[in-house]
Amino acid sequence: MTEPTPAGAGAAGRTGGEVERAGRDGGAAPARRSLLPAPGQGFGVTFAQMFRKVTTEQYPEVPKVTKPRYHGRHVLNRHPDGLEKCVGCELCAWACPADAIYVEGGDNTEDARYSPGERYGAVYQINYLRCIFCGLCIEACPTRSLTMSNDFELADDDRQSLIYTKEQLMAPLLPGMEAPPHAMRLGDDEKAYYVREPEAGSAAEPVTAERA
Repeated sequence: MTEPTPAGAGAAGRTGGEVERAGRDGGAAPARRSLLPAPGQGFGVTFAQMFRKVTTEQYPEVPKVTKPRYHGRHVLNRHPDGLEKCVGCELCAWACPADAIYVEGGDNTEDARYSPGERYGAVYQINYLRCIFCGLCIEACPTRSLTMSNDFELADDDRQSLIYTKEQLMAPLLPGMEAPPHAMRLGDDEKAYYVREPEAGSAAEPVTAERA
């Protein structure tokens, strides 16, 4: 026979500010008690925010400083001699969940060499109308060719201008680099590019810890 519920117990017996929650084992957890009734607790959060200092950013007069690992506009990197790191494998396009990347691979020849491998990215486009900046493309790149910069100012009123081509995505030529096509300067085969110790002070060099 079920005993009657004591007066003041249960949902009808709770006063304002007491919230009964179910515990992990299915039983009732201890009620949360407060000196304020439930409506007062809710309005208290609102009033507490009203008196906080407002953060004002003077953008675009003062450019916003992003975090070092911010996912912004993509960059196609180069080797220290200027050859492209992209080998036209299209893995970035396959990994993109938004279908924003389009790649066409081309064959290198001794007269026209753009990368150390057999192939290079002849056509490379990123549609920033679709890109969600998730970074899956740079995780899929086997040669660390594709990385993401801190550039976030990509807004435009022309849809065609938001489809970036290979020429717009390629990293600039640093001192000591030569614009391809040209012969390999760092060795006789592609192993000299991908299996070697990095040179100090080169921004385009791979990181030893990442290769290990």
